Amino acid sequence: MRTQIIQVPYDSGYKDYRMGLGPGQILRHLKAEKNFPVDQVEVQDRFALEVGTSFAVARQLAEKVCKVADGGDFPLVLAGGCISCIGTLAGLGAPPPAIIWLDAHGDFNTPETTISGFLDGMALATAVGRCWGKLAATVPGFRPVPESQTVLVGAREFDVSERTLLDSSAVHLIDPQRIRNHGWRAELEPLWAKIQTHTGRVYLHIDLDVLDPAAARVNQFAAAGGLTLTELLGIVSFVRERFALAATAITAYDPEYDEGEKAVKAAVDVIRELSKLA
Repeated sequence: MRTQIIQVPYDSGYKDYRMGLGPGQILRHLKAEKNFPVDQVEVQDRFALEVGTSFAVARQLAEKVCKVADGGDFPLVLAGGCISCIGTLAGLGAPPPAIIWLDAHGDFNTPETTISGFLDGMALATAVGRCWGKLAATVPGFRPVPESQTVLVGAREFDVSERTLLDSSAVHLIDPQRIRNHGWRAELEPLWAKIQTHTGRVYLHIDLDVLDPAAARVNQFAAAGGLTLTELLGIVSFVRERFALAATAITAYDPEYDEGEKAVKAAVDVIRELSKLA
């Protein structure tokens, strides 16, 4: 199966801004190893709107993911923002795949719980149907993923109301401390069996700030206590071996915060593990 990269250089509705610069930087480093075929999302909004433009991006991304998947290739999305997940999931069609979501944050706020208004902080909540339902429905093919088929790994920084909402949900949360105490394999293995009984496909979402800043500082939202690069690569390898990966996204990399290019090199390592580049 050939890997097809879809570049989504948007952050909060703005192109080539902040984390929207990340996909291009990753591609420049990746080309030293292999030239993957690359497509790019580009919307023509006269006025950039965090919510409106982000869903316009999702609609175009859905078309591109659908085309890649229908052609028998593997969609690898390099995106500035996590809300891009709506377009990727929509493009994969029915039934929706399970979600394995690696992130420093819960991304489980809603418009009622958020104290920042940051749309990316509502990305996972939108993916499981907790909020932005009418806008998500404008993305062709989108269907909410059942919470019981969603695993959040590595999250350690939450708003208070967000954590309350997450704790009352059916989302499976595996925080870094549990991984430290028992190892990621022991924590993840039982969940894979549950997911496998419902769906054979998985969408793997990797917000690079799941990494501890000591391993790589990825963006301004970096939080201490995250995964090592070895842990991240081990989880990616495990998921790739156990499941039929429907698509993967790598998100939230802002080159401005990348000291010594550790973060972009980590992204290339992840892509190498996904595609088994020698």
